[in-house]
Amino acid sequence: MDAQSVYPGINSQANLSQFSKEELTIIELFAKEWRVTFGGDPIALGSTSQYKFFLIKPTRDYQESFNIKREIVVVFSDYRPFQPRSLDAFEAAFAEISPLRVEKIATVLISRDDNIVSEILSLLRSDYERQIVVPFSYGELLEKHDDSFIKNRFIEHFFSRDLFNFQSPLKKDIYFFGRNDIVQDIVSRTKAGENSGLFGLRKTGKTSIVFGVERVLLREGIASIIIDCQSPSFHQKRWNDALGNVTQQIANKYFSDNQKIRNQFASAEEYRDASRAPELFERDLLRFYKNVHKKRILIIFDEIEHISPVSSLSEHWIKENDFIFFWQTMRSTYQKHQDKMTYLITGTNPQCVEMPQIKEIDNPIFNQIPSTYIPAFSISQTKDMVDTLGRLMGLIFDDNVFFYLTEDFGGHPFLIRLVCSKIHLMCGSKRPIRIDKIMYEKAKQQMLLECEPYIEMILHILKKHYSIEYEMLKILALEDFKNFEELSKMQSSLTKHLLAYQIIDKNDDRFFFKIEAVKHYLSSQNRFEKKLSSDQERYEEISERRNKLEKALRSIVRTVLLISHGEADAKQIVIGIIRKKNIYSTYSLKDIFDPNKTELYFNDLKNIISSSWSDFERVFPMSKADFERNMTIINHHRADCHAKSISDDEFNEFRIAIKKIEDFVERYN
Repeated sequence: MDAQSVYPGINSQANLSQFSKEELTIIELFAKEWRVTFGGDPIALGSTSQYKFFLIKPTRDYQESFNIKREIVVVFSDYRPFQPRSLDAFEAAFAEISPLRVEKIATVLISRDDNIVSEILSLLRSDYERQIVVPFSYGELLEKHDDSFIKNRFIEHFFSRDLFNFQSPLKKDIYFFGRNDIVQDIVSRTKAGENSGLFGLRKTGKTSIVFGVERVLLREGIASIIIDCQSPSFHQKRWNDALGNVTQQIANKYFSDNQKIRNQFASAEEYRDASRAPELFERDLLRFYKNVHKKRILIIFDEIEHISPVSSLSEHWIKENDFIFFWQTMRSTYQKHQDKMTYLITGTNPQCVEMPQIKEIDNPIFNQIPSTYIPAFSISQTKDMVDTLGRLMGLIFDDNVFFYLTEDFGGHPFLIRLVCSKIHLMCGSKRPIRIDKIMYEKAKQQMLLECEPYIEMILHILKKHYSIEYEMLKILALEDFKNFEELSKMQSSLTKHLLAYQIIDKNDDRFFFKIEAVKHYLSSQNRFEKKLSSDQERYEEISERRNKLEKALRSIVRTVLLISHGEADAKQIVIGIIRKKNIYSTYSLKDIFDPNKTELYFNDLKNIISSSWSDFERVFPMSKADFERNMTIINHHRADCHAKSISDDEFNEFRIAIKKIEDFVERYN
């Protein structure tokens, strides 16, 4: 029976004898629009709860409207009130049916609870990874309703939910796309007793991949533990205490209900003796191996930067030999017991495994862990994710949009989902709707205007800990190709990192950005560092920055004086300094600083601040002379001086002066 020849009705082979009269009436109602193909035996959850289920196959109408090809599980929950654990019946049903037969991303729940719709909506708001659940109550299905009732309920719960808006790592495989090859590669290396390294920028899916590895290892009978190096409770520990923390986390995960076995592991107090820590770690590893029926364990160090000698927030990993001692222990234990343990390290930058020496001591993991970088999505992977989720939401993307999505956002899955989420919000409730290039471009431009916090998040680690790499990106974004190429030759290993992150690429010896949104962000954030060749460009920048600074200074001066002196005295200070007492004596302090009501110039603001320096020295933590000098330089290059040329030295002098004042103003605000 092909996709186009599925007709409503009940398959003659479907056993429905276990269902009540009410339930059979409901099944017959679904059979008017779907093909009922199977009736499963009741599922037992716990000692008292049972759930009946059946399968429905979509007819052509539902296939085209909701992109459903395979059968859907429909569960009866004959209990009132609804309990979230009822949804576990879906997983139990999936376990009894071939995974190639059913559609796991969508399900139907029929409940005795008349409030089931609001209950499900509330639950989904807190469980973003839950598959689509289309809820019905027994009562509403047994009442009279129009012929579009069931389909409208599907529309309501398919098309209203934003399946692209995932901000957190994915712990389940329902919405996991494009990374299975990496998961399988790490699993294969683990089974072969080999260590692994996984690197990539934030929001490329590292943690989701780690969860995927854990899921597969669980099925393969291999133990694993994720050590969150980002947690202060881990990276603030000295190396020996950190080793003890690893074994305690293993014991707590695998022997949570067996105090006797947990007590066999060395205590935190024992690990405080640094001379014994390596021996204790090896002994605890062997205890674990013995007590879990000789299972190998994969120890996953997530966010390795936080115990790196380059970037840790805890100084002992940088200034002391903690990194050396910790990894000497891990490597030594691994070399003795490759059949019992392996490790995976994940992070943004692999520098900690690329350094031959640390503080003139050989790096124990130098070239010992192969570095895998998370690749960008290909066009086909983008299509798989966007088309699958989009069609469930009633968004039918033209094929060329998958190309634009991949090219414009460099195959970065998080950014691609953000654009698609924007498209979902723009489309309103009329679905299905076709998404063409025009709609995409509109969403893209809006995304570029709003994506600053997301790009900051993606680049945060580079900006904070790998400043040279960040600076190289900034130089390229400002199209200073000559300096970038010189730096790329001097810093070839860092250039390799940038290429491996797939932020940039190279073609015919010319580097360029693969992710337009990153270039847009960097060039916008640092546009006042770009080299300008014409006087017109220079004065446009001077005018823009002076005007913005003047507006901010008006607000700061008024606020500081008002707080320090009160309304009346602050007003007298201002009009006394600007010598316009007769003109502004009837004005309020607020009106004096209103550019639409008074003529208060940039130089006036400088004089007010200088004359009341004790009030403002906390806003501008520099000497009064330095403040006056910088303000004079800024004021010298006014908009009314455009007739004269401005030299490179003069323009650079302006940029240095205004940047100092801008930084203090931004800090104050």
